[in-house]
Amino acid sequence: MNYIVIGQLLLVVMFIISASMKFARTRSMVRHWKEYRYPMWFMSVTASLELLGVIGLIAAVWIPELLKAAALLLAVLMIGAMHAHFFRAKHKPVMALNALLMFVIAAALLLT
Repeated sequence: MNYIVIGQLLLVVMFIISASMKFARTRSMVRHWKEYRYPMWFMSVTASLELLGVIGLIAAVWIPELLKAAALLLAVLMIGAMHAHFFRAKHKPVMALNALLMFVIAAALLLT
């Protein structure tokens, strides 16, 4: 298994979890969303975009041209997540580590 497939799998798992938590409106996700000062409807939009990225990563197994588009979408979402943590919610840097890791993996897929 090569590093591209490993990156895809990691992102698929992480974003399925993230989108599921947003769609389910888990207590922790709602609390964070309020700290970010975003409207609740934007949580559904974000979860839908994450799911679209996951679908793109999975479909890229058969349609390789989708890999860069899906990775770009997820990288942009993670830039938004880091912005929300640092500037909107004023969280400590440790709160954005997951977003940073997902950004790095998505960016690595973009550069392949």
